Order: sequence, then structure tokens, then C-alpha cells
Amino acid sequence: MGKLRIITDSASDIMEPDRQDLTVLPMTVRFRETEYLDGVTINHQEFYEKLIESDELPVTSLISPGDFEAVYQAAVEAGEQVLVVTLSGKLSGTYQSACIAAADFAEHVRVVDSMNATIGEQILVLYALQLSDQGLELDEIVRILEQEKKKIRVLGLLDTLEYLKKGGRISKTAAFLGGALSVKPVVTVTEGEVVMLGKARGSRNGNNFLISEIEKAGGVDFARPYRLGYTGLDDTLLQKYIRDSERLWKGNADSLPVSSIGATIGTHVGPGAIAVAFFAL
Repeated sequence: MGKLRIITDSASDIMEPDRQDLTVLPMTVRFRETEYLDGVTINHQEFYEKLIESDELPVTSLISPGDFEAVYQAAVEAGEQVLVVTLSGKLSGTYQSACIAAADFAEHVRVVDSMNATIGEQILVLYALQLSDQGLELDEIVRILEQEKKKIRVLGLLDTLEYLKKGGRISKTAAFLGGALSVKPVVTVTEGEVVMLGKARGSRNGNNFLISEIEKAGGVDFARPYRLGYTGLDDTLLQKYIRDSERLWKGNADSLPVSSIGATIGTHVGPGAIAVAFFAL
């Protein structure tokens, strides 16, 4: 087997790849008339500073087939096979772009729709890297990913309803009442789409909701990648969740891997959200 290059998009929130065999292609974020490349010309800190200051939500754009084709061509010329793991095709046209570009590289490129986003997509990428390190063939890795991605669970707790209101996903009245009652929506990813799982009054009840849902899933498979994530300028609320959920992690992990969540999801949920992604047992 030739060398394997794994490609993903910046919606996976892998901001600084520490491996030579991993390429992260940036999605585009536009605030009014100004465009930025996610993770290249704007980092997560800068993104949230602009999001908080802006009256309008930014717009995120897919990666074009041409961008994928360029990295495919370079990889093939370097003697590499290519595995692409993308943001859910139900959330973006990036998966379709990757497939269109792959049509001219049928012998060398395989594309997997993660059916997920942010840290849920990220742990599938990290799992692919694990499988690659084990020396598995490209098509075998694809077979395993297609099967095992169904076991990924992503749970998120929002701190504010303001950005759902700005995006037209809830009414102004619902946002006002929710804010007054300190309602914290709990979301998950189901069949590639972000859906509401429930609501909790206050952050402690919200944290308990997440803990309960993880336990319902059978717990975390610590032998495979898992991640915690947060939106906004700091991880204060995530650290509170980690303390509240200590029983889930104690004895299983010396430290918990944490990622900041960027524009693809952060645009819609706003700052202060926390998330957990794992393979269920």
C-alpha cells in the first residue's frame, strides 16, 4: 500500500494538525463583505470577537471541487492514496464537492461523509489516523469508518438562545422567555443533522442532562478518540461541566482532550456552548 493522506475540512475544528499525513482545508467565513479562511486568516478567538460585535450572523461557505482537486492532484503525484472525511452532507455541500473532484481520481481517492460536525467529525478523522497507523488498506479503513461512525454520539448544551433567534430558528418571543427562565437547549446530531434533544433550566441541570445522556448511550469508549469542546472566548463553562461530570472520566483518563468549536457550528449556537463527542460502547 502506498502512503495514505487523510484530508478533512476546517469544520472538524482541527486547527493545527500535528501530523504530516493530515491536511485540513479551510472553509470560508464571511462577515458582511469581508471573507476569511477558517483557521488560516481568522482563528477561533478572532471569530468569536467578531461574532459578539456583529449585529448579523456571518455566512460560512463550502469548499469548492477545485480546491479538493488541487490537493488530490498533489497527493497522487507524491505517490499517496487519499481518504477524505467531510462535514455532514446534510449541513454543507462540501461532501458533494469532495465527491465531484474525486471522480477524476477513482483509483486513488475515497470520500467518507462523517454525518457529523465539529468534534464529532474530528473524532472520526482521528480514528481514521489510528487505523492508518495500524497499516490497514484504504478500502478497509473506509469500510470500518462507514460502520463505526454510526456509534459516534455528540451532545451539546447551549448557553444562549440569542443566536438561534438571529438565525431564524426560534422566534423572538421564545428567545425572550427562554432567556428569562434560563433555559439551556440540549442538542445532538442525528442522521447528519443537528436536532434539539431537550431543554434544561440552568447550567447545572444542563450538565446533568448531558451526563445522563452519556450514561444512556452506555458510556464512553476510551479506547477510541473522544473530545470535549466549547464555543466562545474561554472554556469556563466547559471546566464547570468537567467538574460536575467527574465520575464519567475519573480512572479512565488522566487528562481530557479539549477543542474550541469554530464558525460552522459557533455561528448558530453562539458563545458559551459546550459539547462532548465520543464513540458509544
